[in-house]
Amino acid sequence: MAPSSTPSAAIAVNRPVCAGPVVVSVPHAGRIYPSALIAAARVDQKILERLEDRWCDRVANDASGAGATVVQALWARAVADCNRGEGQMAPAEVAVALRPQFSAPGRKERAGLGVVPTRLAESGPLWRRPIDAAELAWRLEGVHRPYHIALEDELDVARRRHGHAVLIDLHSMPPIPAGQPGHGARIVVGDCFGESCDDWLTELVVGMATSLDVAVTRNQPYAGGHIVRRHGRPARQVHAVQIEIDRTLYLTPDRLPDVARTAWLARWFATLVGEAGQAFPRNAQPIAAE
Repeated sequence: MAPSSTPSAAIAVNRPVCAGPVVVSVPHAGRIYPSALIAAARVDQKILERLEDRWCDRVANDASGAGATVVQALWARAVADCNRGEGQMAPAEVAVALRPQFSAPGRKERAGLGVVPTRLAESGPLWRRPIDAAELAWRLEGVHRPYHIALEDELDVARRRHGHAVLIDLHSMPPIPAGQPGHGARIVVGDCFGESCDDWLTELVVGMATSLDVAVTRNQPYAGGHIVRRHGRPARQVHAVQIEIDRTLYLTPDRLPDVARTAWLARWFATLVGEAGQAFPRNAQPIAAE
């Protein structure tokens, strides 16, 4: 029997027939650009596509076959960034009436990479006008909130069934520049410096990544974003880890999937999912049979 799928306009939830404790999140590989988004943009779609973790979903192709439930954003990251909190925006990037609710921006928000991406360094503003209340609402209601509700639901089902849940948040990254922490790493494993999961999961993922014979770092320069911070609750047996994969490991110079290398990473990721599904944290107890 094929895995079941719960589609929507903006997200997909692919559940295997026999689901294990692992939930895979793929928030930034969506390639659907709603017409309202294109109408609001002052730049070409090709510019908006630069926000994507391009073709990262292909790395998760075999994850459901390995027992994971896969939650994937189908709408593009340009609509809303599911790895940012709803309050993560720079005040200058939104309409005046909204500015009081966005009062403490960090470095990424000031660079235009908030819950709604608003600027890219080489292209300037992405939208014809500042984000107003109606614009923010449709973006959050369209993809951001449904995505996190889906993650919460699937993690709760996994924890109740297996006594624990494992969230693997999958991303891709450009090569880390010289002079930046983590330079030379091809895979970065982030656990929010131990806050989003217990060490057994981080050590498992780091070990599996090292088996690829590539340089691996932990929390440098990516310690984990909003998704693992929001959903990782080790005290409640919900363990969350973020994985960033250098895009040059699986894309051609034209930013298309290299068939052989993408398949190689997909096999590796499926093996990782299987190993994480077999690991059993101490004190994990199923809550109820389902």
